[in-house]
Amino acid sequence: MMTVAAPVDYVLHLADNALVLGQRNAEWCGHGPVLEEDLALANNSLDLIGQARLLYQHAAALINADAALGQRFAHLQGARVDGQITEDTLAYFRDTAEFRNHTLLELPHHGPLVGYAVSERDYATTIARNFLYSALMVLVWQQLQSSADAQLAGIASKSLKETRYHLSHASDWLVRLGDGTDESHQRAQAALDHLLPYCESFWLAGHAAEQASLANGTGVQVSGLRDDWNAIVNETLNEATLLRNEAQPHEGYVHQGHLGTHSEHLGFLLAEMQSLARAHPRGVW
Repeated sequence: MMTVAAPVDYVLHLADNALVLGQRNAEWCGHGPVLEEDLALANNSLDLIGQARLLYQHAAALINADAALGQRFAHLQGARVDGQITEDTLAYFRDTAEFRNHTLLELPHHGPLVGYAVSERDYATTIARNFLYSALMVLVWQQLQSSADAQLAGIASKSLKETRYHLSHASDWLVRLGDGTDESHQRAQAALDHLLPYCESFWLAGHAAEQASLANGTGVQVSGLRDDWNAIVNETLNEATLLRNEAQPHEGYVHQGHLGTHSEHLGFLLAEMQSLARAHPRGVW
């Protein structure tokens, strides 16, 4: 029986989304507003990094089996294990411009400041981002269960269960913050106003990796999920007494992360995440 494989760039897009948000959420470890949330965000991060691992393993297998893809990733030769691309190669040794995650996921846990600026983490920003992204990925994973790529379909089935919990957790907290004190309401509203414009990148047509995945039946046309995403978002915001201010997308990078042009924040995130592996590329422990 002939197997169908998703385009490697599509798999990497999904993997990069999960890894970058997982790394961001891990920054709350030891800094949560209450002990239970410290643990909740750590578990959320582990789920996302687990999803990323499965996707990177799949991408690595596709690269190792295809000579043309192997040549494309030849610049990672020094980071290969026994000549093979691995999940670690793809996570730790690609540079910023090679990542294909949405810009939304690389933003820090506060307002629009540069990556090296000192600012208190804002839990409302973290919760709002997790809510907006999880509302999308519940729909994406649900459809990817029917992917012609059996490996990707299996990853989707596992990831859907985790993402449903992420959405429930973020929704509950967004309602608690929005319908809470005057300060919590103000912070939640400010976080939404800041982050919602970045969600416009979800619906952009012509994303080459997505188009290739649609052509062989392995991917999802995300723009077709917009109405369902809006329904999830609007229902929760209404319960949270929060307004959906339809601001214009921010100038600059708002639509470019999934195409490889990122905000300044991703470079700082990757520098911290990748530093140990790059300092000891042959390290085993």
